[in-house]
Amino acid sequence: MARAATTADAFNAVAEPQRRRILDVLADGERSVTALVEDLGLTQPQVSKHLRVLRDVGAVDVREDGRHRLYRLNAEALKPIHEWVGRYERFWSERFDRLDAVIEDLKRQEHRDERTENRP
Repeated sequence: MARAATTADAFNAVAEPQRRRILDVLADGERSVTALVEDLGLTQPQVSKHLRVLRDVGAVDVREDGRHRLYRLNAEALKPIHEWVGRYERFWSERFDRLDAVIEDLKRQEHRDERTENRP
C-alpha cells in the first residue's frame, strides 16, 4: 500500500521547519532560488524540494523573469492556519487577562504589606 502524501495541505506543508523558514524569508519579498539558498544556508536541491511542496499547496507563487524564477509568498493559502489558530487566541487572551488580574492583586497586597511594615 502506497504511503499517503504528508504535504497535501498548508498545515502539513508548514509543519516542516525549513519550509517555515522559507515562508519567513518570502514574507519580506520575492526571491530567486539562489537568493533563498544564500539566505537560508541550504543547498539548492533542498530549497527546490521545499519550494515545490509549498507551491503544490499554494503557499508560494512563482513567476518567470527572464532566465530566473522568482518566488513569492501567497498568504491567502495560509488563511486556514490563521483561522484555526485564531480559535485558540481567544483562549490565551482570556488566560492572560486572568493572569494580569492575579498579578495586580499580588502588587496591591505587596503594597499593603509594605505600608503595614512601615507604620510606627
